[in-house]
Amino acid sequence: MPDDALTAADLADLRALDTPTICNALEIILPARRGIGFTTKPLVCARPDLPPIVGYARTATIRATHPAEGDAKASRQLRLDYYRHVSEGPGPRIVVLEDLDAEPGYGAFWGEVNSNIHKGLGCEGVITNGSIRDIPACAEGFQLLAGRVGPSHAHVHIVEIALTVTVHGMTVRPGDLIHGDQHGAVVIPPEAARHIPATAAQIARRESHIIGASQQPDFSYEKLARTLAEADEIH
Repeated sequence: MPDDALTAADLADLRALDTPTICNALEIILPARRGIGFTTKPLVCARPDLPPIVGYARTATIRATHPAEGDAKASRQLRLDYYRHVSEGPGPRIVVLEDLDAEPGYGAFWGEVNSNIHKGLGCEGVITNGSIRDIPACAEGFQLLAGRVGPSHAHVHIVEIALTVTVHGMTVRPGDLIHGDQHGAVVIPPEAARHIPATAAQIARRESHIIGASQQPDFSYEKLARTLAEADEIH
């Protein structure tokens, strides 16, 4: 394992935080990334009760409005190459799948079969601007964050694999560390990952001080001003 590789404990620490908290911490650790690196449009979260997913991105693009170009043998081989890509690299993994159609989600790549295949290959979930279906029958514990829900897979097929993709404003390269939950998803730069838990704890202390004061019966504008100043001094 490389010296800078995250351990299982490091990943567990990140999984214990929700995605907005990850974004809050990144704003402090890497201020230049305050306006980039996260989804900026709503995603349908199939399973909001699941804990956040954390993993390394495996990427691909799809289309569904028309059949794949080329013969069936070539399409089958591309699908196998895609599954190989998904299965390789450090784990856990998250698939980030960009739907290239003018109407993303016209056909669903994700359902009962693919969720089970991907879970078996070591994936925690998928983030896509495409559609999902068969939600009650999808693999247990597998999270699906998608652009929409739809009934059919239409002509869905893989176009390219292992490339930079963009899903709802979030640009992702293969191997990027991703954090996602019902709120959306964010890319965690490697140099920030280990600093996030401590920074998040500091933010929580400050927020707790403000919230606690606001819930007191004597709360007022004057007390708010004092409380905000006090919160700034909490480290």
